[in-house]
Amino acid sequence: MTSDLPLTHVYNLGRLGNAGDLVTFAAKDAERALIAKWSGIVSLETFEARVEIAKLAPNRFGLSFLLTAEVTQACVVTLEPVKSRMERRFNRELQFHGPARHRQAPAEPGELVLDSEEEGPEEIESLHYDLAGPVLEEFVLSLEPYPRCPGVEFSPKTDKQDRPDSPFAVLKELK
Repeated sequence: MTSDLPLTHVYNLGRLGNAGDLVTFAAKDAERALIAKWSGIVSLETFEARVEIAKLAPNRFGLSFLLTAEVTQACVVTLEPVKSRMERRFNRELQFHGPARHRQAPAEPGELVLDSEEEGPEEIESLHYDLAGPVLEEFVLSLEPYPRCPGVEFSPKTDKQDRPDSPFAVLKELK
């Protein structure tokens, strides 16, 4: 995770016991303003996350997220504010591999091996994991791409006088 995100919440997975853990966090006023600017929305009234963390193996972790947010976006037709509530559940699986210098190199230097199997767990190099990163990613992906005020439809104005005659209409007149 990069440090240029508008919100961070680092959790030390190395301290996780076999019973797992429940982590909750919410963005404060200044952080919500940064998230709104970062994601290109008008405002963010609430932004809360709940994460259930389970230890699947000594180096493998399962995370179940619940994101709730109250969002204000601009209507794509009228630019009026459009309020909405978001509730998004998603899961992630992490596998700790340690720093990159401890990994084995590919058999042939420069050779890229593509694995055709289903996508596996996200590989992490540090047990200090930023829980806010996946929450922000899912938040941005869950935003309405074309928010509209209720009952508003986009219908472009069409004036036949403004449109030039088609070349075929001109040819028809020559007949």
